[in-house]
Amino acid sequence: MIGPTGAVRVMIATKPVDFRKGAEGLAALVRESMGADPFSGAVYVFRARRADRIKLVYFDGTGVCLFSKRLEDGKFQWPAIADGVVRLTAAQLQALLEGLDWRRVHERRETRVPVAAS
Repeated sequence: MIGPTGAVRVMIATKPVDFRKGAEGLAALVRESMGADPFSGAVYVFRARRADRIKLVYFDGTGVCLFSKRLEDGKFQWPAIADGVVRLTAAQLQALLEGLDWRRVHERRETRVPVAAS
């Protein structure tokens, strides 16, 4: 994927938005309805009323980027529509963008380092 990878903060708006909005309009929504800074480097994810379209807005250090995707078959897995924001990991974002159920992606588990060979 072109765009942010690795340890990035991802926040998704749970309510659908007007998909006629561009990068500036969505950045204003981040500021007004999410109470966040659109220039913080975090990725902000929005969906259309139909769950087959998604837009991401993020600041890459040089400008505001807008990523848009429409699934040809199926719908994006989305949290229940309510007021608020849901945080995702970068791996969960990748699953969401692939149209997979991001809720099945779990954080990396720490493995115990053996003290001595058995």
